[in-house]
Amino acid sequence: MNFFDWLLESTTSLDSALWGPVMIALLLGAGIYLTIRTKGIQFQRFWYSLKLVFSKESRSEEGTGDISPFAALMTALAATVGNGNIAGVATAIAIGGPGAPVYMWIAGIFGMATKYAEGFLGVYYREVAPNKTMAGGPMYYIKNGLKNKKAGKIFGAVFAVCGAIACLIGTGNMMQSNSMTISIANSFNRFFHSGVAGEQAPAVYYFIIGALIAFLVGIVIIGGIKKIGHVSEKIVPFMIGFYLIAASIVILANIQNIPQAFIIIFKSAFGLQPMIGATVGMAISSGISRGLLSNEAGLGSAAIAQASSASEEPAKNGLIAMTGVFIDTILVNSMTTLTIVLTGAYMQTQAWQGLGASDNITSILVTQKAFNSVIPFGLGGTIIAIASFLFGYTTLIGWSYYGEKCIEYLGGNKVIMPYRYVFIIFLFFGAILTPLAGESFDYLNIVWNLGNIGNALMAFPNLVGLLFLAGTVAAITRERLIKMDSI
Repeated sequence: MNFFDWLLESTTSLDSALWGPVMIALLLGAGIYLTIRTKGIQFQRFWYSLKLVFSKESRSEEGTGDISPFAALMTALAATVGNGNIAGVATAIAIGGPGAPVYMWIAGIFGMATKYAEGFLGVYYREVAPNKTMAGGPMYYIKNGLKNKKAGKIFGAVFAVCGAIACLIGTGNMMQSNSMTISIANSFNRFFHSGVAGEQAPAVYYFIIGALIAFLVGIVIIGGIKKIGHVSEKIVPFMIGFYLIAASIVILANIQNIPQAFIIIFKSAFGLQPMIGATVGMAISSGISRGLLSNEAGLGSAAIAQASSASEEPAKNGLIAMTGVFIDTILVNSMTTLTIVLTGAYMQTQAWQGLGASDNITSILVTQKAFNSVIPFGLGGTIIAIASFLFGYTTLIGWSYYGEKCIEYLGGNKVIMPYRYVFIIFLFFGAILTPLAGESFDYLNIVWNLGNIGNALMAFPNLVGLLFLAGTVAAITRERLIKMDSI
């Protein structure tokens, strides 16, 4: 067994253990509990939350904070709407079958209440850092909010350590640069060398593209949250619109098959559709874990972005934060799911064919296959390459900030700049991982496994904190919403 075989086996086993019944129950349970405690905030205040996002108030930088509430949402969406929406959904389907997105949707609906609580607490318990920027997130509301101060310090530090690690090797770094580089390299390979879909591009492409991505990310993240926020609020709305239009072309080309697609999705979700390489348990696990990877509800990351916003009203920040789950999971993920199911791209995955099939594809290659089946001359894959670059680029700059605040919590201002450079180094390594790993596309699951592992390690202390602070969220939410209604 070579190193990459061992790494794939080890990370797969650890991923499965961490994302077992306990984590899934904790994640869904927290969302359900917070939904009850906030009296269904995601339902009763949904339209108002969208109104807030588009209001002039959300774009104001007046008040205590570094960026506007809208820029904070765009920073959170920059980190959230990433390759998890393109490659993560495809990976969930490749492992758990076309029914896996059903569990993404279920987790997303309840996750809106979770994200509300995170955005609320991020502002309510934030602090002013020694460098005069705002500092907030799970480590702060766990430390400052729990009555047992010793436990609060321990769990806050655990989150910060896990967050810093996850930001370097998982969700917001290597996973994104890997997917971006594969997609762009494959497109170049097809145009310049007549490569076929699924064929690995020359290694030099990965090194050049990885270096370019590292440079483009570096020139933004060195400037800190103000630069990140201003870049995000310009790029994020454009990239989401671009992807939705492109996905709509694929869906409209197969519009007559939409009813059958939903039948396949729901039959697969509940074990009524026979598959060789997937079970209902795998659909639930991959759907919920990739759903969290995509929308980050329960991870606590959005609280870090919301804490930087120029706002004095935690309830409004919570409402703005929860719209991110709707945009990410209910809107963007659903479009990716439909393109994959409508075009039949899911049939060339291990879930459908079994693990040993020689032509199995996974990750972003599934989505590229779906788009190429409708948009000719390889342009579908090129569109995915562009979307992957935009999604991944914004995710990288957003998650660099999350990791920065985690490492700042642990080591103070002096560790911020070294962390930024280390982040860029790991980004480059993620980009060149594919040629280093060889021709087996199964090895691409290593980066997704690492992302899931990092997410689980971040989610646990955050969810514990949310459950203990649910009473605070509920009580102050009722008070603030009554006040807002009277205005």
